[in-house]
Amino acid sequence: MQLLYLSRAEVEGLGVTMKDVLRVVEEGFRLKGLDQTEMPPKPGIHPRDNAFIHAMPAYVKGVEAAGVKWVSGYPSNLAKGLPYITGLLALNDPETGIPIAVMDCAWITAMRTGASVGIAAKYLAKPNATVVGFLGCGVQARTSLLALAEVLPSLREVRCLDVSMEATGRFIDEMSKWLPGLQFTVCQSPRDLATRCEVITTAIPIVTQPEPPMEAGFLEQGALAVSLDYDSAWTTEAMRECDRFVSDDIDQLMGTKAHHVYFAGIPSTIHADLGQICAKLKPGRQHDVEKIFAMNMGIAIDDIVTAKLLYERATAMGIGTKLPL
Repeated sequence: MQLLYLSRAEVEGLGVTMKDVLRVVEEGFRLKGLDQTEMPPKPGIHPRDNAFIHAMPAYVKGVEAAGVKWVSGYPSNLAKGLPYITGLLALNDPETGIPIAVMDCAWITAMRTGASVGIAAKYLAKPNATVVGFLGCGVQARTSLLALAEVLPSLREVRCLDVSMEATGRFIDEMSKWLPGLQFTVCQSPRDLATRCEVITTAIPIVTQPEPPMEAGFLEQGALAVSLDYDSAWTTEAMRECDRFVSDDIDQLMGTKAHHVYFAGIPSTIHADLGQICAKLKPGRQHDVEKIFAMNMGIAIDDIVTAKLLYERATAMGIGTKLPL
C-alpha cells in the first residue's frame, strides 16, 4: 500500500484556481444542507494562550471524500517570522479506510476560507455590490478578495485596514497585481473602513478576551458582514443589530459557545446554516436594505472537498511523492 505526499510547493504548483475551489466548496455546502455529509465538532488542544491545534474530520458522501485536517493557529508565530496557520491533511479511501494522501494544509485552509467568504457573498450580499472592505490584511484577506472578485462582477473598490501599515501596503501591492482593475483605499479607523462598504470581511487573530473594534452603527444598511475571526472583531451590539445571522455550521457554533469562551454575544436566533442556503432550503438575501451577518468559523467539509480536488489533480499530473504505508 502507498500514499501520496504533497508538499506545500507541490500543492501550490497544481494550478488549482479560486474558481475551482469555489465550485467544490459550494457543492460541499450544498451536500451539507442536504444532510449528505458527516462532520463531528472539531476537538482541539490549546498549548499556548490564544493558540489552538484542532482535528477536523469529515466525510462528504456526494463526492466520496473522507479525511481529517490537523491544523494549528499560533498568533505569536508572526513575531517569529513563522506562519500563523500550519498543519497537515490526510485523505482516506472511503471504501476501505486506507490512507491515500497526506498534504500540507496551509494553502487549503487559506483558499477554502476565502471560498467560504465568496459563497456567503454570492447568496447574502447585494448582487450589484461595488465596495468591499477588509479588517486585517493577511492571507485570509487575500484569498477572500480573490473569491469576492469571482462572485461580485460589479466590484470596483477595496477598503483596507490593519494594525500594521506594512501589512496593508503588502496587501495592496500584491492584490493590485492580481486584480489590476480594482481601486484600493487605505482606511484610518474601523468606522472609516465601514463607510460605503457593502461587504466587510474581518480576519484578525482569534483571541479569548478581545476588544472588538467593529461597533454597532458601523455597518451600512444593506451590507453583509463576514467574520473569519469568531467574535474577536465585532461587539455584541454590532452582531445583534443585523437583521439576519447565518453560520457555516450551526452545530459547531453552538458547541463552541457551550464552552463559554466564544460567541456569548451572538443573537439568540440564527436564520440558517450556509449549507441550507446553498441547497435552497432557506432563503439568502431577500431585499437590498437588510443587514446580514455571516459567522464563518471554517469547517472540515470545505477542507476535504478541496483536498480531494488537489489529490485528483496531482494524480492526473503525476505530481507528489509515493510513500509506503
